[in-house]
Amino acid sequence: MGMLLLTSVFLWISVGFLSLPEKSEACTGNYSLAHCEFVFRNVCFEFVGGSKTWSQARSSCEKRGGELLKVMNSPIKMFLKNITREKNTGNLTWWLGEEVQRQKQEPTLYVRSSSNTKQSTMVSSPATRSRPKRDVNAMALSVTNIVTFLMEADAELLRMETTAGEPTNDNRDKFIKYLLNAVKILPEEFVLQNDTISHIINCSTGILLLSMNKCDIQTNPNPTSLFEEVFEIFRTVSMLVGVATKQSIVIRHPIGTIYQSTYTPADLGNAVLGSKEDGVFIELPSFAALQPQLGTKGTIIAQMAAFPQNPHPSNHTISGTVCSLLLSNGESDIKLANLTEMIEIFLPHPNPSIPINSTIVLEKDTKALTNLNVSDTDMTIFFRVESSVNVSLVLRLSQGSPPNDTYFSSKTTLNLTRDCHWMITPEMLRHTPGAWYVDAGLFNSPWKPGLTLKITSFMSKCMYWNIENETWSTEGCQVGDKSTPEQTQCLCNHLTLFGSSFFVMPNYVDLSRTAELFSTLSQNYVVLALLCAFYGLYLVTLLWACYADRRARSKRKMTLLEDNHPGAQYNYLIGVQTGHRKNAGTTANVTVKLIGSDGESDIHILTDPEKPVFERGAVDMFLLATPYPLGEVRNLRLQHDNSGGRPSWYISKVTVQDLQTRHVIHFFCNCWLSADHGDNMTKKTFNAAKNNEIASFRNIFHSRTSTGFRDEHIWVSIVDPPSRSPFTRAQRVSCCMSLLLCTMAINIAFWSIPMDANSPIVFKIGSLQITWQELMVGVQSGFLMFPINILIITIFRSIRPRVISNSQKGNSEENLRPPAVNIPTILKDTEKVISLVSSNPKNKMSEMHRLESTTDLYLALERVHEFIQLMQGVSESDPHWVYCSKFLLAGLCHLLMCLEKLDEKHFPSPQEYQQTLNFTNLLVRKAEMVFSSHLSYCPPPVKKKKKKAASCWLPWWCVFLGWFLLVSISGVSTFFTLVYGLDYGKEKSIKWVMSLGLSLFQSIFILQPLKVLGVAVFFALLLKPVAVEESEEIEQVKLEQQDKCRRYSGRDTL
Repeated sequence: MGMLLLTSVFLWISVGFLSLPEKSEACTGNYSLAHCEFVFRNVCFEFVGGSKTWSQARSSCEKRGGELLKVMNSPIKMFLKNITREKNTGNLTWWLGEEVQRQKQEPTLYVRSSSNTKQSTMVSSPATRSRPKRDVNAMALSVTNIVTFLMEADAELLRMETTAGEPTNDNRDKFIKYLLNAVKILPEEFVLQNDTISHIINCSTGILLLSMNKCDIQTNPNPTSLFEEVFEIFRTVSMLVGVATKQSIVIRHPIGTIYQSTYTPADLGNAVLGSKEDGVFIELPSFAALQPQLGTKGTIIAQMAAFPQNPHPSNHTISGTVCSLLLSNGESDIKLANLTEMIEIFLPHPNPSIPINSTIVLEKDTKALTNLNVSDTDMTIFFRVESSVNVSLVLRLSQGSPPNDTYFSSKTTLNLTRDCHWMITPEMLRHTPGAWYVDAGLFNSPWKPGLTLKITSFMSKCMYWNIENETWSTEGCQVGDKSTPEQTQCLCNHLTLFGSSFFVMPNYVDLSRTAELFSTLSQNYVVLALLCAFYGLYLVTLLWACYADRRARSKRKMTLLEDNHPGAQYNYLIGVQTGHRKNAGTTANVTVKLIGSDGESDIHILTDPEKPVFERGAVDMFLLATPYPLGEVRNLRLQHDNSGGRPSWYISKVTVQDLQTRHVIHFFCNCWLSADHGDNMTKKTFNAAKNNEIASFRNIFHSRTSTGFRDEHIWVSIVDPPSRSPFTRAQRVSCCMSLLLCTMAINIAFWSIPMDANSPIVFKIGSLQITWQELMVGVQSGFLMFPINILIITIFRSIRPRVISNSQKGNSEENLRPPAVNIPTILKDTEKVISLVSSNPKNKMSEMHRLESTTDLYLALERVHEFIQLMQGVSESDPHWVYCSKFLLAGLCHLLMCLEKLDEKHFPSPQEYQQTLNFTNLLVRKAEMVFSSHLSYCPPPVKKKKKKAASCWLPWWCVFLGWFLLVSISGVSTFFTLVYGLDYGKEKSIKWVMSLGLSLFQSIFILQPLKVLGVAVFFALLLKPVAVEESEEIEQVKLEQQDKCRRYSGRDTL
C-alpha cells in the first residue's frame, strides 16, 4: 500500500539575503511597480533584515499587506540567485512560507502585493491567531487514544518546524518514544484503517526528516541509532498490519519500502523475499540449512526493507540500494548466523558507474596487459574478456609489476565458449592496495590474424551494518559471481550497549665517638661491605645509563618532515607511539595521511635521516605542514611498504595536534600493521577518538599505569623510561641510589628501638597488630625520607631541556648552493603549487594537466590569476583563505625569483620571457594584497590557555641544584648508616641487613606498584586524561619550516 509524506512542513532554504540600508523602509498602502525595486512575473519582492521566529516573520509580513514566499520553483530560484550574486550576499538565509527547515533564520523575505500585481497564494491561517504553548510531553497524556495522540503529534511537529533550535535531542527522543509506545498498543480496529497507518508513517518520517535537517546538525549530530529507532516504528506498524490481514503486504514510504510475508519454517527454505520487479530481493538457502536455527513449528514473519540511500553515512562508499532482513516469530527476533549455505542478496545500482573498457588487437606471441589500481582492499574485481573468435585464454594476476611465467600470484583459464569472466577476490589480492596487473594470452589455441579482445573490468563490495559496533563491516559477506555493473549479488551467512601529638625518638648514637667507631672497621665490616657493594653496583649502572642516555638523546629530537612543501605554513604535530610488544618496532618505510572535514593532506613519509624511528616503545614526533587548514581531523591513514628485515609494526597510539589552535586529536590504534600479524594488513585508516573514549576509565587507567610504571616507578623506569622525558636514566639511577641510602639510614636509626608496652593498639587483625608507636615510626620515617627525595626527583623531572638552535648547530644548509634553475624545475614547482591548491574542494580550482612547456606555464599563471580573483571576491575571511593566500604568495615569489635568475634564451622569444616575468610580478602584487586583506579581517585562532601545572618548567641550570642536593643527602645518609652500623656491632648489623633486604623487597615490588595502581585508579575515577606536554622544541621545529619558506620564497617575511 502506498504511503504519502505530509507536505505541510516548513523548511529554511539557504538562498541568500539582499544587502539593506542602515534602516530599512516598510512598505505601506498601495504599492505600484514603479516604486518596487525587485519585480518578477508581476510580483513585488521586498527584503527586510532582522532576526525573527517563523511566526513573527509571517505575522509581520501580513501586517505589511503581503505574505511569506511559498513557491520555490526553478525560475524563482534563478531570479533570487542573480540578485544575491549582484549584492554579494549569498551566505545569508531567510524564512519561507511552507517548505522544510535547513538553516537558522536571520533576515526575513516578504512577498508584497500591490494594485498592479498578482496576489500570491495566501497563508491558510491568520497570523494573529494565538496558540497555547505546547511541548512534546503533551503526547504522553494521550498515548492510549490514537486519534488525539496523532493530533498532538501533528501539533508537535508543527511547533518543532516553526521554532528555532528544534528539534532538541530530548524532544526528538521523547517524540519517537511516545510514538512507538502508541503504536505498540494500537487497537485492532485502527490497524485496518489506512488513514491511521498513513498518519503514523507520516509522523515517523516527519521527525526523521526534521532531525536530519536541523540547524545544528554539524555541531550536534544525530546519534547513529536514530534510523533504527524510527525504523522500529515502521517494523511495528508492518507487523500489526500483517497479523491483522494475514496477508503479504508492501509498505512504501519516502525513505524506503518494507516487504512482509508470513511463512512456515519449511516454506521459508529457498523463499524469495522482496521484489524482482523492483530489482531488490533476497533468496534464502534451503530449509536444511535454516532448520537448525529456525526449528519446525510456529509461524515466521519475514520483513525485508529496502532503502534507496544509505541510512548510515560513513567513510565507506555505499552506493545503490541498501536492504535489511529480519525474521520474527511474533514475540522476538530470530538470529541467523554461521549458516552452512549462503543467503543471496541482490541489490540494484540505479546509476551504475561505467565499467572500464578496452579493445586490444592481440598480435602473435603477445599478451594483453591490464593495469588495475586497487585502493580499497575489500573490493572484488570482475575481469571480463570477450574475443572475436572462440579461443581459450590464460589469465595471470601479479602485484607491482607485470606477470610472467615465474612471477604471478593467481591464474585461471577462460574458455570463451562457456565462461568469459574472472572474479578476483580480496583474498587473491592479499588485501594489499596498489598497482596490480592482469595479462591475457592464448592457451592451447592457435593464433589467428585480427584476433581482438574486448576487456571490461568493474569492482564491487558487500558490507553489512554492525549494530553493536555501529560500523560497516565485510565479515561473513562476499560478492557473488552473478554480480553485474547494474546489480550486485551478495552472499552472507548471517543477518543483521586524625589527634594528640606523639613522637618516637630514633636510636641514640654519640657522634663524638665517630673516630673510635671507625677504628673498629676491621672487626665490623658488614655495613661497610654492603655500602661498597651498593656503590659499586651504582657506578656500573651509571656508566650504562650514561651510554643509554647518549643514544636516547639523538632519538628525542622532533622531526621536520623532509617532504613538507617549503611554502606550507599550517603545522600539525604528529606523535606516534610504538607499542611495547615483542618486535613491535619496524624497519619499513611508514607513510601518513591526515583526513579532515575541509580537506586532506598529501601522503608524507615519516622518516628522519639523523635517527632511527618507530623502535619498540618509542614516541616519535613529526611536524607536518599543509598549505591550508584541514578542518577537524577525523581520520588518519597509516601504511608501510613491508621493507627491511623486521617490517611488522605494532602501533599503539597517535596524537595529532593543531599547532595553531592547540587542539589535540587522539587515535587509539593498538593493532599490528603487518603482512603476517593481526589481520595481515599494512595499510589502515583510523578514526579519531571521541571524547567519551578519551575520558573512559579503561583508557585513562591504561595510560596512567603504563606511564606510571615507566616514569613514576623509580626503579622500573631505569630500564625503560619514557622516550621524551627530560628525566634521564643517569639521574634516575642516582635518585634510586639516594633513595636507597636514605632508606638505609632511617631504617637503621629506628631499627630495634625499645617497645613501649603502654602504646595503644591502633589496628588488629588476628595475631597481626599495629601499635601507635609503630605507626608514628612509619610517619616520621616518611617525613624524614620522602620530602627531600621527592624534591630532587621533581627538580630533575621539571628541568626544561636545552634547545640548541640551528645557528648554534652550525647548520650547513645555509652554505649549500641553491639548486640549478631551469625550465623543467620551474614547471615542476609551479605544477606542484597548483596541484596542492586545487586539491581542496573549497578553492573551486580544477586540476592542471602536466606542464611541459613555457606556453603551459603561462596558461597555468592565468589559472592562478582566476583563483586570486576568487579569493578577492570572498566576503568573509577565515584561516583557510589566510593560509591558502600565504601559500600561493610563497609559490609565486619562488617562481618570480627563479624567472629572474633565468635569461631570455630559455624561452622561445624575449617577448614571451618578458611577458611571463611581468605577469608573474603582477600576480605577486595581487597575491600580497589578497593575503594582507584576509589577514587583517580574519581573527587570530583561539588558543587554549596553558595550565600552570603543565607549563611549570625550571631553567636548565637547576640541574646543578638537583645534583648538589642528591650528592649531599647521599653523603649524609652514607655517614649515618655507617656510624649506626659500627655502633650496633657485627652480629646486630647482620640482623639489620637481613631486615633491610625484606624492607627493600616490600618497597620495590609491593608498595611502589600499589602506589602506581592507586594513582591510576584515582585519576581514572576522576576521568582526568593524561595531559599532552609542550616544549620549546615545537617552536624550534616551526622556525625550521619558516626558514625553509624564507629560502624558498626569497623573502624574509610573508
